[in-house]
Amino acid sequence: MSAEERKCAFLRGVNVNNRKVIMKDVCKIFTDAGMNDVSSVLATGNIIFSSPLKNAELRTMLETVLSAHYSDKIDLFVKDLKDLRIVIENDPFCSSEEFHTYVFISEKGTERDLEELFRNTVPVPDEEGVVSNGTFYWKVKKGDTLTSGFSKILGRKDLRDKFTSRNINTIKRMVK
Repeated sequence: MSAEERKCAFLRGVNVNNRKVIMKDVCKIFTDAGMNDVSSVLATGNIIFSSPLKNAELRTMLETVLSAHYSDKIDLFVKDLKDLRIVIENDPFCSSEEFHTYVFISEKGTERDLEELFRNTVPVPDEEGVVSNGTFYWKVKKGDTLTSGFSKILGRKDLRDKFTSRNINTIKRMVK
C-alpha cells in the first residue's frame, strides 16, 4: 500500500427529491469505511479525507456504503487534492463579482461530452463553456444560472452518474 493521500469526494444530488444526506452522517460513514481525517466542506456533499486506496476503488466502495445507508443510489466522484489545485490553476475565466464559474467533476472524457452539450444550446448573454486541461468550466452571469439552456440539460437522468458540478469558490475552499 502507498502512503495516504488527501482526497476529496464530491457527492451528486444530495438533498434532492426528498432525500436528506447529512454531512455529519456521511463523515461517520466514511470513517467507518476506513477513511482517515474526514471532514466536510459546506452541506452540499464535499468530503475531504485521507486514504491510500486508488480513486476508482474508493468511488465504488464509498458509493456502495452510502447507497446501503440511505437505501438509495448515491453517486460520487473522488479526486486527489493535488488534482484540485491543478483545476484552480487552469481556470480559464477571470474571477468576477458578476459571474459564477462552475467546475465539472467527472470521469475522463466526459468533459468533451459536456462541451458538445454546451455548444448545442443557445447561451444566455456572456455565458461560456470551455475545456481546459481535461476539465469543463462553465461561466454564467449571476441570476442566469437556472435560466440558461445549458442548465436545463444538467439534470437529465442519463447524465446522473457522469458528473457533478461545483462553484470554483467551493473548490478553492476545499483546497485551502
